[in-house]
Amino acid sequence: MLNAVIAKFLRHLLLAWLLAAPALAAHAAAPGVDPALLAPLAGDDTDAKLQAIAALGRQPGAQAVLQALGNDLLYALPDGRVLIGDGNGQGTDPVSGATMALPPQADTIGINNRLRRAIGAALAGSRLFSEDARERLDAARRLQQTGDPARLPLLEKALAAEKDTAVRAALEIAQANLELKSTDPAVRRHAVELLGRTDNATFRPTLLALTQQRDGVYAEPDAAVREAAANAVKRIDRHLATIEWAGNLFYGLSLGSVLLLAALGLAITFGLMGVINMAHGELLMIGAYVTYLVQTFFRAWLPGWLDWYVAAALPLAFLVTALVGMALERTVIRWLYGRPLETLLATWGISLMLMQGVRTLFGAQNVEVGNPSWMSGGVTVLGGLVLTYNRLVIIGFALFVVFLVWALLNHTRLGLFVRAITQNRRMADCVGVPTGRVDMLAFGLGSGIAGLAGVALSQLGNVGPDLGRGYIVDSFMVVVLGGVGQLAGTVIAALGLGGVNKFLEPYAGAVMAKITILVLIVLFVQKRPQGLFAPRGRSVE
Repeated sequence: MLNAVIAKFLRHLLLAWLLAAPALAAHAAAPGVDPALLAPLAGDDTDAKLQAIAALGRQPGAQAVLQALGNDLLYALPDGRVLIGDGNGQGTDPVSGATMALPPQADTIGINNRLRRAIGAALAGSRLFSEDARERLDAARRLQQTGDPARLPLLEKALAAEKDTAVRAALEIAQANLELKSTDPAVRRHAVELLGRTDNATFRPTLLALTQQRDGVYAEPDAAVREAAANAVKRIDRHLATIEWAGNLFYGLSLGSVLLLAALGLAITFGLMGVINMAHGELLMIGAYVTYLVQTFFRAWLPGWLDWYVAAALPLAFLVTALVGMALERTVIRWLYGRPLETLLATWGISLMLMQGVRTLFGAQNVEVGNPSWMSGGVTVLGGLVLTYNRLVIIGFALFVVFLVWALLNHTRLGLFVRAITQNRRMADCVGVPTGRVDMLAFGLGSGIAGLAGVALSQLGNVGPDLGRGYIVDSFMVVVLGGVGQLAGTVIAALGLGGVNKFLEPYAGAVMAKITILVLIVLFVQKRPQGLFAPRGRSVE
């Protein structure tokens, strides 16, 4: 009998549990949001809504409410309740977790941009403890824009658990922004010192404002905080000066690399044959247009290999411009050796013909040559300087071309002949060096290197008929300053002129910087006509 009673009791207990399970599950799943925080959301008072959103951001189960409010899926009922809509006519009570059909009288709770920003900041607090570091970083950056001091405990808790360096830095900035509003001078001083250590220029106006006074009253009443703010401003200024100096150095190296590629071929032709080739800039232009044609071909026929069109354009641009240079030497220049004025005028006329030919074929407008994906973007250093990949590649490419030219001139038979003719043309001719053929090949080599420079220039900007005109004068300045026929002098002069030009531009402007450099080169050549490195050989005179 006792066993039967116990069995009956257990059956009733099990049945009661099964009947109560849905309600228990709904209660367990219910976020348990405080109804007092939901009521202001259905009202018309924006300030009350902002306070409610900030309070919901600190409540663990309110994330669904905030997301629904931000997505226009939060509804207000006439009886004051709030429901979370699912977009299909169903709603969930955030207090009880009960699901029901949305009544016809349910109205969407509208928000403005001010409320959207508050929602984003409130949601950021719940994402500070996400497993994804990128999500935590985004949440920390959002909290940097909030002004709610009540979030300080949340930030301190997140900082204590955070291991990622970037996320910690973002959290410290958010913490400092809130601490600046503290009534405790020690807390404000800690915030100022923290912002100063970030070396972030965006905080400079905020820190500078603390040191200034208006109508005889300082914005920051505490002298120690003002002193800390002044020191933080000085630290940020030093960091900005470092970034500016490093940026000028980088862009100077980049400009110097372009000048080096443009002047390297001219150094060979001018140093070997003494030819003032005014069409050298147009050879750069031809190389750039060859790159444009190769890119167009890859887009039309090999779109899957578009990222590698530059690799295909390099040998083709070298070949085309080398052939153009050798044709120019064989048809025009070979008849004008020893007559520099006639050579200058003839090559200048050829440059005009080449530019007009390009205008006829491609039009007078610039054409676009895009960077491949692996040359797009850049790397950020020093917290604010972006080293773009295309310029980094060009710097490395210029040094690689210099190495190839050095190897060719010092470790090949053609290089031996070139050096022999440069030192003493008549003696080289007497011992059997084919000076005419070497002249043609050397001119083709210099022209081909100009084509490679055109490929590099196409990755820095648009390509047009006047592309080479802006580099011909600079190329001659590099060759004259470095020393005629001197490879090392060309390298040093190109990188030096590029660096000096970029350091002068912020103070004198682009035009005055070039004029200043030209005057300095003229004065230098007056004192040292042979350039940085004097040529050697019996024909020096």
